[in-house]
Amino acid sequence: MIREARPGDVPAIHAMVRDLAEHHDVTQTEATDEKLHEALFGPHPAVFALIAEAPGDPAPAGFALWFRSFSTWSGNHGVYLEDLFVRPPYRGSGHGKALMARLAALCVERGWDHFEWSVHEDNEKAAAIYEALGAVPQPVWTGYRLEGRALLDLASSQSVNTP
Repeated sequence: MIREARPGDVPAIHAMVRDLAEHHDVTQTEATDEKLHEALFGPHPAVFALIAEAPGDPAPAGFALWFRSFSTWSGNHGVYLEDLFVRPPYRGSGHGKALMARLAALCVERGWDHFEWSVHEDNEKAAAIYEALGAVPQPVWTGYRLEGRALLDLASSQSVNTP
């Protein structure tokens, strides 16, 4: 079963975020229950989450964290999948595909025209799964991220005349 996340799911989502970080050999994350709760359920939610449930297990089988995106070319919204994680005991049982299908359905229901995500270049297994769903890699686009010192440096270069 796939359902929208509820405030009580935040500790489980956070635990799965830590598991996902460990899976990618990331030794430290800055996410906290409080930060996730604010992002998902605060006065101005910026991200949303779906929970995959398995019969008989009170802990979620997995989650998908997403946010609304926009294409200036199509003039329409879409979904950007930030993270998809299925706990090891449930991998291969269809929970990941069910999360993806629910997000695709959400796009269709809302009249949005695209559903995007990124895959680490070394994750050939995930890429094969996504391509089997009909997803097409976007080789022309390279993702960039500005964070930490570089983010602060660019922000401090802003003109004082900017409102």
